Amino acid sequence: MNEIIKAFRVQCRVIGALLMREIITRYGRHNIGFMWLFAEPMLFTIGVTILWSLADLHHNSPIPIVAFAVTGYSSVLLWRNMPGRTVHAIEPNLSLMYHRNVKVIDIFLSRLLLEALGASISFIVLATVATTMGWMNPPHDILKVLAGWFMLMWFGFSLALFLGALSCRSELVDKFWHPAAYILFPLSGAAYMVDWLPQAAQEAVLWLPMVHGVEYLRDGYFGDTVKTHHDLVFMSACCLVLTVLGLAQERVASRLVTPE
Repeated sequence: MNEIIKAFRVQCRVIGALLMREIITRYGRHNIGFMWLFAEPMLFTIGVTILWSLADLHHNSPIPIVAFAVTGYSSVLLWRNMPGRTVHAIEPNLSLMYHRNVKVIDIFLSRLLLEALGASISFIVLATVATTMGWMNPPHDILKVLAGWFMLMWFGFSLALFLGALSCRSELVDKFWHPAAYILFPLSGAAYMVDWLPQAAQEAVLWLPMVHGVEYLRDGYFGDTVKTHHDLVFMSACCLVLTVLGLAQERVASRLVTPE
């Protein structure tokens, strides 16, 4: 038992060190530094909110446009950016693999935790400011909001782990993911509610796991104001399968990049 606790502490120290290294490498020490961690996703979300408001894309819905944009685009930034941080993340950090305690999974976890932290802080700050200004109401059920956010985070983590490990074996993963991410954005549930679609389209989009997470998050935020469609059991099964596949591929990647 003591050996397990000791190994866990070492793992936490390694991930913590990699996390600080990633922050300094990505954001530097100048200007606002690490604050870009959450300022960057905030700027993206604010920009999308302004564009949707100017285009009046939401005039027939009981949901305020600000609330719709914050819950939708913040969720996209959470899961979509994670794979981009793990695909081909091993090569630039290959020298770190000469340290006995640094593994491929540690590099992935540090990047994924940083991405999740930035998106989460951005979502909390935007929602708090918008609620204070009266642009959106407080969440109807905060536990559902947290559960939906966690499910989206799990989906992004499992997808990023799988694609990141797979990219060690083929450069095609990077070329595939970028167009796939753009295609998945309009299908992800960020820009629509499932109930607004025809029946056939509803059945089609509900095969996408992230749609269930966005719908559940909005269910927690808006309550009975909107009708939502979600199945967290299905989404959990998809995330579990992706996680298992990702861990299996990570083991393969670890053997490929382990220094002699």
